[in-house]
Amino acid sequence: MNKIYHYCAVALTSLALVSCGDDFLDKTPKNTVDPEVDVTDSVAVAMANGCYRTLQSSNMYNQRLWTLDIVAGNSIVGAGGGTDGLETVQAANFTTQSDNGMALYMWRSPWVGIGQCNILINDLEGKANDNIQKRSLGEAYFLRAHYYYILVRLYGGVPLRLKPFTPGESTAIARASKEEVYSQIASDCLKAIDLLPAKKEYGSQDLGRATKDAALTMMADMYLTLAPDNKADYQHVVNLCDSVTALGYDLSKCKFEDNFDATVNNGPESIFEVQYSGDTNYDFWGNNPQSSWLSAFMGPRNSDFVAGGWGWNQPTQEFMDQWEPGDKRKDLTVFYQGCPDYDGHAYKSSYSTTGYNVRKFLVSKSISPEYNTSPANFVVYRYADILLMKAEALNEMGQTSAAEVPLNIVRKRAGLDAVTGLTQDEMREKIIHERRMEFAFEGHRWFDMIRIDHGNYAIKFLKSIGKTNISKDRLLFPIPQTERDANPLITQNPGY
Repeated sequence: MNKIYHYCAVALTSLALVSCGDDFLDKTPKNTVDPEVDVTDSVAVAMANGCYRTLQSSNMYNQRLWTLDIVAGNSIVGAGGGTDGLETVQAANFTTQSDNGMALYMWRSPWVGIGQCNILINDLEGKANDNIQKRSLGEAYFLRAHYYYILVRLYGGVPLRLKPFTPGESTAIARASKEEVYSQIASDCLKAIDLLPAKKEYGSQDLGRATKDAALTMMADMYLTLAPDNKADYQHVVNLCDSVTALGYDLSKCKFEDNFDATVNNGPESIFEVQYSGDTNYDFWGNNPQSSWLSAFMGPRNSDFVAGGWGWNQPTQEFMDQWEPGDKRKDLTVFYQGCPDYDGHAYKSSYSTTGYNVRKFLVSKSISPEYNTSPANFVVYRYADILLMKAEALNEMGQTSAAEVPLNIVRKRAGLDAVTGLTQDEMREKIIHERRMEFAFEGHRWFDMIRIDHGNYAIKFLKSIGKTNISKDRLLFPIPQTERDANPLITQNPGY
């Protein structure tokens, strides 16, 4: 896509609806389009563009969601020490309270996106009369579902705000049940699947927008999350994964490293990515930066490997011990003493307090010469996820031999031997391991851990690596106290 967040060229001044400047979140959008004004295609596109912007923020995919790998035990904060990243350290030690900054900002950001989606849906639902408007409506349904899917997994039941806010109405709204939130996510996903084109139907100028592929993938992900409570959902996962495969994906034609290459954004394996342009006209530290933070934050500290290089997200020894001999992903994912050079630089273990750093998201200075110029997208969903979700679902249905097929496609690309003849329990552990290594530091590990065996897997694993404060209650983040003060109808999660 021609950077959908960056090219909002449509003039909406008269609507006061979408601004593409760096002060977007300081503006107050109207709740509806003026009924005297037709929602033209250009207006619908600009409205849809506004629905994506929250994804780019540091409180979502530009920082907080990948720092969940730190909470999951794959890595430690690292960084500069002292109070640098203290809120993430507290989360990773399961000592958060209702004033924790990470919990606060992960809570707040999705609501901004939900609000934008509600405006578009309110003004186009039942009125979209051509392909552009129907696509724009589908994008809003997909994104609203995605924002709620993030919230429900982090906090449990949350308020369901499905209409634009009207000035003067009460902002107090009680939490819906977790089941009600998932029902709404499913409803929005189904509408998105019906309205959105497939990725292969997009022209280059729109590549990166939400697609039918992405909506099918998120729905498969949701059913896999719910399946421990409803075994029939595993068949839904298989069916949805097969539907994505039928859209033309082939992992044998996709390179693992291309998913993290700023020159390849939206490549053949990509299903959905958060888009960045590297444009410095937008505030790097603001709510809607156009530069990815990952390279600057994760580059080895004092190494001069990349612009920035602040040493966040340092892999643990326990994580490094999980690599199988011959796994090609290792040298593309992490730095370690004796690993291949990066851009002419030899890695030293002294760059990190653990002796390791993340490599997969780094962007060469030839592409991003300053800390605030990285154009690397963040991949949310990719085809390897489809294959491993299908493998997991098949295995949980007792079809362990069938589960070998999608699993071994992923392992073959990684240069690993095929697995065969495993018991169901052995296959389950193998798939969990494969997901951990394939998606390392991409923000999947925490959500995988808490859905498996109703969260008991997470508790057992975290205790095994010394996280003694973990409990079932701590698998959800606290509802921020400031939000409860503003909305007395919101109850707190147990244990906080």
